[in-house]
Amino acid sequence: MDSRVKKALSASITKYAETENVDAANFQKELIAAYELDLNFLDKAAAFDDVFDSNPKFEELREIFFDLLMVNFFSSDVQKLEDDYLESDEWAKIEEETIDRGTELLNLLLYIKECKDEDLDPELGDFLKEFLLVEDDEFQDEFEIYEELISNQQLAEGSIEEICKTAETLNVSEEMKDLFVPFMAFFLDTEGSAETTKELIQFSRNKSFDSATYILITTINN
Repeated sequence: MDSRVKKALSASITKYAETENVDAANFQKELIAAYELDLNFLDKAAAFDDVFDSNPKFEELREIFFDLLMVNFFSSDVQKLEDDYLESDEWAKIEEETIDRGTELLNLLLYIKECKDEDLDPELGDFLKEFLLVEDDEFQDEFEIYEELISNQQLAEGSIEEICKTAETLNVSEEMKDLFVPFMAFFLDTEGSAETTKELIQFSRNKSFDSATYILITTINN
């Protein structure tokens, strides 16, 4: 298992459990074990789902942790496979079977990985224009999904309170509705300070999910 993914997973679970006031010890142990299985991706995903089915208190985290499962596959598991595996028919079939899984968080996590590879600091404008290509006519689906991030980029230079209050007034796309606040919080504070996390818990309407997702993103970034 990729060490950064493991650290992010553990930190995110811990924050969610702390905010929800639930015990996460067994859930965390079982989920890490699923990530570490030496299986093909679909079998690993089935084991991953079994853990969530047995731990319904953490259901809210299932799909963002599926994104993290995918990142772990790209970072760790794929190293054991053939060089062109991601261009293979087998991987194309897996992509087709999992097309409805995960969230837009995967895009942000892959962008952060690219920033690491190129020694760049993540920036909202760069993410939207250079990574997602939202200004390109061929990528209008992305434009529609991220439209409220595009038109409210100034929030990434404001405050957590402003982000949380503004989010309640926007018509955010279905794909980004739950992720708008943690995405904006990340681009406001990419380091993941304790103060930012504290303010998310104070001002967010979905404090457990938003703080856990923010911790996940910033831990991957650091």
